[in-house]
Amino acid sequence: MQRAGSGSAPPYLRIVREIERRIDTGKLQPGDRVPSIRQAAAQWGVATATATKALDTLRRQGRVVAVPRVGTVVAEPVPVSTPAPAPRPGAGRADRADGAGHASRERRPMVASQNAERERIVRAAIAIADAQGFEAVSMRGVATTLGMPTMSLYGLVRGKEELATLMADTVFGELELPQEPPAGWRAHLELAARLQWRLYLRHPWLSRLMSLTHPQPLPNMLRFGNWGMNAVLGLGLAPEAARVVWWAVANHVRGTATNLEVQHDAERHTGLSPDQWYTAHLPTFHARLSTHTAPLDDRLEFDLTAFFEAGLRLLLDGVAVQIGRQHRP
Repeated sequence: MQRAGSGSAPPYLRIVREIERRIDTGKLQPGDRVPSIRQAAAQWGVATATATKALDTLRRQGRVVAVPRVGTVVAEPVPVSTPAPAPRPGAGRADRADGAGHASRERRPMVASQNAERERIVRAAIAIADAQGFEAVSMRGVATTLGMPTMSLYGLVRGKEELATLMADTVFGELELPQEPPAGWRAHLELAARLQWRLYLRHPWLSRLMSLTHPQPLPNMLRFGNWGMNAVLGLGLAPEAARVVWWAVANHVRGTATNLEVQHDAERHTGLSPDQWYTAHLPTFHARLSTHTAPLDDRLEFDLTAFFEAGLRLLLDGVAVQIGRQHRP
């Protein structure tokens, strides 16, 4: 903990100067979060009132700005302003009378422009996550990729949490769902699972944003969920049982997909594919895992897609048994 009690300057001012130093030296960039009141109080060993005064001082100086649902971040440098043009002779009442009409007409293209810019931000974040993993996604990183000030992003996206939600919904929008699903519940569920699996293959980071217990009401994800649920509706299952069937299938896909990003990270760090990894560790596996009932081959192969398909078959075989029980006389 950094103490703020030494020296002649008031404690709050020493906090101000330290944060200013970090900004001036580039340690804190525009859009970066600065310590919160509680964090500053703990870091400098002062009362929360002192930390509050320090942050208020920085806000008044224009060095930081409070962003709703994000916190206090470093402000963009204030550009040098130019004098406003003088009003036209005779401008006034007539201009004001026509202003309301112009405002409504000008708002539509402005909203469309904001939506387009927001989509560009989301697409840039998806590209970063696809190439480097979700941990590499940051507001500053996206801004740098697009060549725009970090604070401009906060005007369109409130922070990384909202950005992640938009990323997930956007990639679920990539799913092309046939208007006429395959005949039969099993073929329908198999297609739903495989479409979802291919989505995770394209975007390995996506599985970490999905939650069975805290699902997001995302439009494109709900569209996919409704399409998948239609496979088990009308099969004679109780509503709770039908939901469990769909959740089990969707969670099998998502649960298996959690290994994709881990696999990519492991391959980057070790330089070995899953097959190469298993083969390199066969002596240890033979010594510790081999049994008379389940001997290990001389070369182990592991493919996540094959594992996904095998698990899907086992799961749907169980669903078929449950459906069969519903139709017994």
